[in-house]
Amino acid sequence: MPIFGYEAIDASGRTLRGSLEADSEQLLISRLHEQGLHVVKVEAQKERAALFSGLRKPRKPKLQAMVVFSRQFATMIDAGIPILRCLDILHSQTKDIALKHALDTVRKDVKAGMALNEALEKHPLVFSTLYVNMVRAAEVAGILDQILDRLATFLEKDLEVRQKVKSAMMYPVMVLIFSFLVLVAIFMFVLPKFKEIFDSMNVEMPATTQFLFAASDFVVGYWWAMVGAVIGGLVALRRYIRTPKGRYQYDYLKLKVPLIGELVLKLAVARFARTFGTLVASGVPLMRTLEIVGETSGNAVLATAIEGTRASIREGQPLSTPFAATGLFPPMVIHMMDIGEESGRLSEMMVRIADFYEQEVDAAIKGLTSMIEPLLIVFLGGIVGFIAISIMMPMFKLVSAIQ
Repeated sequence: MPIFGYEAIDASGRTLRGSLEADSEQLLISRLHEQGLHVVKVEAQKERAALFSGLRKPRKPKLQAMVVFSRQFATMIDAGIPILRCLDILHSQTKDIALKHALDTVRKDVKAGMALNEALEKHPLVFSTLYVNMVRAAEVAGILDQILDRLATFLEKDLEVRQKVKSAMMYPVMVLIFSFLVLVAIFMFVLPKFKEIFDSMNVEMPATTQFLFAASDFVVGYWWAMVGAVIGGLVALRRYIRTPKGRYQYDYLKLKVPLIGELVLKLAVARFARTFGTLVASGVPLMRTLEIVGETSGNAVLATAIEGTRASIREGQPLSTPFAATGLFPPMVIHMMDIGEESGRLSEMMVRIADFYEQEVDAAIKGLTSMIEPLLIVFLGGIVGFIAISIMMPMFKLVSAIQ
C-alpha cells in the first residue's frame, strides 16, 4: 500500500505532520477530515534509493509477532497492570526489531500523556488503521483488554489463512525454480557440447534441433542481457504496481486469471467480512468501518467498490443495496448482510461470512494444489520430451550414416 506524507492543521491551529498508508491520496484526505483536521498538503513518499535498503531495517513486524503482542497485552490489561508498565514489559520481551523500535517510541509518547491510540497511529507500518481504530474505540468504551483479545484472534485468523496459501504454493514454486535452473544448465552447458559433435560430423539437423541449438547459442551469448532484462522488468513492474493505477490494474488482473481469480476473490471477501465484523463488534462507527475495510481489504478493486458504497449508505440506503450494485460480492454475502442489518446482528453475520469463506479458501487451495501438480508434470514433461527428441533425431541419423 502506498505511503503518503501529509501536513494538516487541527482545531486548535496546531500544524501536524506525519505519514500514513492509504490506497489513494483521496482516501487519506477523507480519513484526516474525519479526524477533524484541515489538510494543507499531501504527497506520495519516495522509495529509498537503495534497492535492498529494506533488509537493513525491517519496516513491518511479522504477523506472528503482532499476534503474540496483542494477546499478551490483553492478558496484562485484564490482570490490572497499568498500560505504561505493559508497554515496558512488551518492549523488553519482543524480539521483532520493527515492533521493538515502534514500542520504544509508543511508551515514551504514552508516558508524556498521549493517548494510546494516538501513539500507535504514529507508526502506520506497524499498527494498521484497523488496529488503531479498534484501540481508539476500546479506550472510549473502557474495554481495552477485550478489544486487544479480539484483535489477536483477528490476526491469528489472518495468519492462518496466509500460511495455508503460502504452504500450498511452496511446492509448485520450488518445482518451477528447480526446473528453470536445470533448463538453464542444459542450455548453457549440455546443448553446446552436442552442437559441437553434430557440427564436426556434418550431421543434417531437423528444424526442431536447429531451433534448440539457436536458443542455446542465444542463452550462452546473451545471458547477461537476459538477466538484466528480467531484473529491470521486475523492478519496473514493482514500481508501477506501487502506484494507485498500477495496483488497481494488477488486482483486477488477478481477479480475472482462470482458477486463481476465484481464490483471490474468496480471500478478499473473507478478509473484508472478518474486518467488518470485528470493527462493528468493537463499536467503531459504520462509516469509519467502511473506510477501514476498504483500506485493509488487500485488493484495490474491492477497495474502490467499497469506497463507492459509502455515499449511498450515508444517504440512508441499506448496506446490501450498494454492495449488490458493485457486482463483486457473491449473493450469499449480500443476503447475510441484509439479514444481519434487519436483525441487528450485523457483526455476527459478517463473522459467519468470514468463517464460511475461509473454509471455502481452504477447499479451493487444496483443489488448486491437486490440479497444479499434474499440470506441472505435463508441462515439464513436454519440455523435456521436446529436448530429448530434438537431440535424438540427429543422433539416429548419425548412427545410420556410420552403419
